[in-house]
Amino acid sequence: MGQIHRYTPARDDLAYTFGGRLPVAHLAPGDVLSTWTEDCFGGAVRTVDDLPSKVCEFPYLNPVTGPFFIEDAEPGDTLAVHFLAITPARNVGVSSTFPHFGALTSTHTTATLQPPLEERVWLYQLDPDAGTVRYRARTSDYVVDLPLDPMHGTVGVAPAGFEARTTITCDAHGGNMDTPELRAGATLYLGVNVHGALLALGDGHARQGHGEVSGVAVETAMHTTLAVELIKGAATPWPRIETDTAIMSIGCARPLEDAYRISQHDLVGWVGELTGLDTLDAYQLVSQAGEAPVGNVCDPNYTMLAKIDKTYLGGRTPYQNVHARLRQTPIPPPSQTGTGPS
Repeated sequence: MGQIHRYTPARDDLAYTFGGRLPVAHLAPGDVLSTWTEDCFGGAVRTVDDLPSKVCEFPYLNPVTGPFFIEDAEPGDTLAVHFLAITPARNVGVSSTFPHFGALTSTHTTATLQPPLEERVWLYQLDPDAGTVRYRARTSDYVVDLPLDPMHGTVGVAPAGFEARTTITCDAHGGNMDTPELRAGATLYLGVNVHGALLALGDGHARQGHGEVSGVAVETAMHTTLAVELIKGAATPWPRIETDTAIMSIGCARPLEDAYRISQHDLVGWVGELTGLDTLDAYQLVSQAGEAPVGNVCDPNYTMLAKIDKTYLGGRTPYQNVHARLRQTPIPPPSQTGTGPS
């Protein structure tokens, strides 16, 4: 293991784009980072009366911590980001509905004549000891405990071509992918587009349903510890995830079927590369053994995943077995990253 870095951003250090920002710190391959991220509302929604349209200022939504310069990272390499621990930094999470945002309402691109949805806020009590997220209805006394499942909705690197992309969207550089698969124990692979990669992360979710159908998960600040590694000379065209049991390809686009096609196309190629199967044999294997988890169906680009169990890969492992090595990284003691900006 390399060095352990602890970084807590000041409020003015938070970023709202991938690309276009100077790095806040440098990491070397093998290093561990323990950091803090703000929620997608910038911490401004604290009560059910704090309507995001009133207390938040666009475009200052979905802040990320970073970017972090990765030493020796060059275009054509792949950055491996392994999530060692993701823990809510508050005991309350927030969610909401928005007018003209979400999968079950009209939007600016799907214009219809019915009135927009009411803007409403829900508060969720988070209990890490019990491992629960408490849902409480706003118009009745209905209460149910859901499993706590912390993850990061937004993780990415700088795009190519000196672009700066808002953190609200996702693409080949990563970004606001909103997949529950980005939980502790997972390794995210991102293709490097610029010198230093410029990794940033945020948008912590205490839990999220597949599709993030209302457009908002259970949003909260996070304490996150991750390890980074670099695979030199290995290009990764779209974000990929590896866990102990599966590999996944991520596609981001509109319409949703194009995001689906991108993810499936990448997984077919990846499986063929790992197993030595030709394209049609790999296509057939993915077609019969694959899964297709939905990331989000609300953001400027939608997110689809293509997933296959490792048992079907004949013992082959991707990226020089970097996931298994990172999985053995000790988690440093917590508490020295602070509670976030004031």
